[in-house]
Amino acid sequence: MIRFGMPWPGTDVAREAEQAGVGAFCTGDFVDHDAYVTLAEMAAGTERALIGPAITYAFSRTPYAHATAMRQLHAKAPGRLFLGLGTAAFRINRDWLGVPADHPVDRAAETVEAVRAWLRAENGDKIRYSGRFHSVDADVRAPVLGRLDIPVLLAAFNRRMAAAAGRVADGVIGHGLFTSSWWREVVRPAARQGAAGDARTEQGWIITAIDDTAPERAVADARRMIAFYLTVKTYDPFVAHHGWEAPVARLRAAFRSGDTDGMAAAVTDQMLTEIAICGTTADAKDLLARRTDGLPRDVGYFAPPSFLVGRKRRAAYARSSLALLGAVPA
Repeated sequence: MIRFGMPWPGTDVAREAEQAGVGAFCTGDFVDHDAYVTLAEMAAGTERALIGPAITYAFSRTPYAHATAMRQLHAKAPGRLFLGLGTAAFRINRDWLGVPADHPVDRAAETVEAVRAWLRAENGDKIRYSGRFHSVDADVRAPVLGRLDIPVLLAAFNRRMAAAAGRVADGVIGHGLFTSSWWREVVRPAARQGAAGDARTEQGWIITAIDDTAPERAVADARRMIAFYLTVKTYDPFVAHHGWEAPVARLRAAFRSGDTDGMAAAVTDQMLTEIAICGTTADAKDLLARRTDGLPRDVGYFAPPSFLVGRKRRAAYARSSLALLGAVPA
């Protein structure tokens, strides 16, 4: 069975979740939280679970900065860390972060390699990496290094990035939109091709909203989350793969006009059942049972919707998702 994970729900819920059997927690970057600051809280607030960013913005920090943060946190949670890197949207890099983001696949692949050069440096060795986007030639005389085999994963949505993840990273991190057919027909074949047949770790997000007292609201939250994700044109190959161009055109028109209810209404029942786990606990278990090949092989993050959903309701969804422990298919 896959390892049941969830986005970091805060120390109180996480303690309850870890005791119940949740085996992994992840965090990320956004305008109101920093992946590595949150990861320090996660290291202090957990005992056994895997922890790491899934994802942190790859281009917002140098490879040195990513690696030193992980090296320091390793002292607090040895053997439990992973590093998930993601390119983020082009506009985020350009308009928020003010960093180059051209050639994102090649740049991300080099970032993985350069971060790994720092993580695997032994005391007394020079750290060297030479690429198109990153160059390192560091002679660190202080005895503070030593090889750390922290897995470095790469978030991948489309074929080229999945192939890069297979080629240079220790695994791939899937998006919350992923369906069974997208994993099976697009992501896994590309990652295998990049890895020349070698297996790679799979992690991934699953939009999960369970509420036995108000299942209609949970379903509406899941629909809005799906709609919000699909406003991004980067995912057009995914939309075309499923034949969902018409409803996506409607939800994007609703988004442009600020009609969030219209966005949710544009998400069809087929889209909802293929992407999300939502409704009552019984509904969620039934949907989960149908996703035998639609989940990441190794770690699945059962993630509450975040678009127009407050912290209190997200925490309630996190607690409700614990009912799925033991129901995750092999």
